[in-house]
Amino acid sequence: MASLPILTVLEHTQVSPPSATVKDRVLPLTYFDFMWVSQPPVHYLFFYEMPITHTKFIDNIIPNLKHSLSITLQHFFPFAGNLMVFPSSTQKPEIRYVEGDSVAVTFAECNLDFNELTGNHPRDCEMFYHLIPLLGQAHKTSNFTKIPVFTVQVTLFPNSGFSIGMTNHHCLGDASTRFCFLKAWTTIARCGTDELFLANGTLPFYERPIQNPKLDECYLKFGDVENSKEEYQPPKLCGPTDKVRATFILPRAMLNRLKKLVSTQLTTLAYVSSFTVACGYMWSCIAKTSKDELQLFGIAVDCRARLNPVIPAAYFGNCVGPCVAMENTIQLRSKEGFVTAAKLIGESLHKTLTDKDGVVKEIESFEDLFPNGVPTTMIWVAGTPKLKFYDMDFGWGRPKKLETVSIDYNGAISMNASKEENDDLEIGVCLPATQMKSFVRIFEDGLEAYCI
Repeated sequence: MASLPILTVLEHTQVSPPSATVKDRVLPLTYFDFMWVSQPPVHYLFFYEMPITHTKFIDNIIPNLKHSLSITLQHFFPFAGNLMVFPSSTQKPEIRYVEGDSVAVTFAECNLDFNELTGNHPRDCEMFYHLIPLLGQAHKTSNFTKIPVFTVQVTLFPNSGFSIGMTNHHCLGDASTRFCFLKAWTTIARCGTDELFLANGTLPFYERPIQNPKLDECYLKFGDVENSKEEYQPPKLCGPTDKVRATFILPRAMLNRLKKLVSTQLTTLAYVSSFTVACGYMWSCIAKTSKDELQLFGIAVDCRARLNPVIPAAYFGNCVGPCVAMENTIQLRSKEGFVTAAKLIGESLHKTLTDKDGVVKEIESFEDLFPNGVPTTMIWVAGTPKLKFYDMDFGWGRPKKLETVSIDYNGAISMNASKEENDDLEIGVCLPATQMKSFVRIFEDGLEAYCI
C-alpha cells in the first residue's frame, strides 16, 4: 500500500524588495483586469530534476531563491503588493505596494513520487494540490478589501529534484506579464545580481495608456466582490476529487498533416495554423466524451499590439481579449467534427484579429456574451506556445515538466511549446477519471487515423 502524501514545512518566510528600493506605489487597474477580480487564481508548477540532498537544498537552493526573488521584486513591485477593492463604484480597484509589503514563500519537503508527478500519463489531480501555495486571506474593512496577489512554494523531493509552485491573483497580470517576471527572476538567480537583467532584459511598463470609461463600467460589474453578500476569499483547489490530469504531445509532423487536411477541405479558410488545428483537434476529442448540448471554445488574444495606440510588449497587467467559437456537441462528435472545430476556431480568430472595431467589446450583461444560450461546457486555453516557459532556468537547468494546475477549476486546457521541440505542442488536460480514459483512446485513435 502506497504511503499517504506527507508535506513537511521547512520554512515559512516573507520576501520583500531590498530595503528602501521601492517607494510606496499604486498600480491602477483597467477594464482588462476588472473581470478577473472575483475569478480563481492562477497556479503553475515548474519541476526541476536533480539528485539533490536535503542539506544542499537548505544550504544552496533556499538562499539563492530568496535573494534573487528579493532583487526581482525591486523591479516588479506589484508581485509584493496587494489588490485593493473599494465599496464605492467611483474608486476603481488597484494594486498597492507599501514599504515592507512582501511575498509569502514556503519551503517544504514531500514524499510524493517525483517521476510519477512529471509523467505525461493520467495522474491524480489531488497530488499536485500539495505543491501549490494558497493566496493569503483577504482582509476586509469598512473602507476596502485587501487581497494578497502572489505566493510561492518550493518543494524538495530528496535525491530527485524540486518543484517551484506559484500562485497569483489573475488581476496581477496575464501570461505575458508572468513570463517577463520569471525571465527576470531566473536571470537574476543565475547571475546573483540584476546587472545582466538590466543590460539585456526589459523593465516592465507600468503606465496606463488604456483609457475607456464606458468599458470600465461594463467590466467592473463582473468583478464586484465588495458588494457581494459573503466576505470574499480567493477560491482554492482541494480534494477529494475524481479528476486526473494528463499531458498530450502533438508533434510538428502531425500538426502539418492536420493543417493539410483542413486546408484541403476548407480552401477558403483564411486562418489555418498549428495552433488552430491543435485547438480544433482537442475540442473535437473532448466533445466526443461529453453529453452536453452546446459547447464553447475560448482563446485569450493578446491585445498589446492590437490597440490604438499600440501598447508596449512589456506592459504590466492583463491585456487579453476573448475569442470564442460555439457549436452543438452533436456536430463536433460527427466524422467531420475536427474539421468543423478547426473551421469555427479559424474563422473566429480571423474575425477577432482583423475586426476594425477592435478586439474588446462593450458588455452590458452576462447574457450579451451568449445571445443563443449559455453553453453547458466552456473550454478555455490557458497559456500560449509563443511564450517559451521551458526556458526558465534558475541555474539548475531547464525544467523537466510544467503543469498549469489552475485548469482544474473550470475545464480549461493548457498549451505550451514542447520542451524538446519548440514546433511541437504540449497540451495539458484535466478531466474526471472515466472521461479521461475515453479521451485518451479517442485522442490516440484519431491521430492514428490521420497518419494513414
